[in-house]
Amino acid sequence: MTALTEEAQAALDAFTTANGWEARSRLLLQWATRLPDVETRRDEDLVHGCESQVWVTHQRDGNRNQFRAGSDSRILRGLLAVLLARANGLTDEELADLNVHDWLHQLGLERQLSASRGNGLRAVVERMKALSAI
Repeated sequence: MTALTEEAQAALDAFTTANGWEARSRLLLQWATRLPDVETRRDEDLVHGCESQVWVTHQRDGNRNQFRAGSDSRILRGLLAVLLARANGLTDEELADLNVHDWLHQLGLERQLSASRGNGLRAVVERMKALSAI
């Protein structure tokens, strides 16, 4: 398993100390406000496979990947924030091994997600992997 970045460790610490789903839900909405949105919402950055609209952009910092994401859905913005906390700074190889469901399980979020949100997040991760391969 890839070592956690400082931001990913902060997310893990915050969510694992939250008592119950209501506390984690409030925390998720707080994390939504931390997500810097994509600058422009271009059609080519739109992720297909999500019920809500999600945009993802990518750039490289040496051999490390950096992503930005945005959505109109506040809950999805929170989920994207914790996903990017885990994914940003990973190499292509580390990103290829990223298991979004394992990460959400560690945060105590997976069981409360609808199947469609889980599928949407998988689509986001697949888009991130595709962008890193370009």
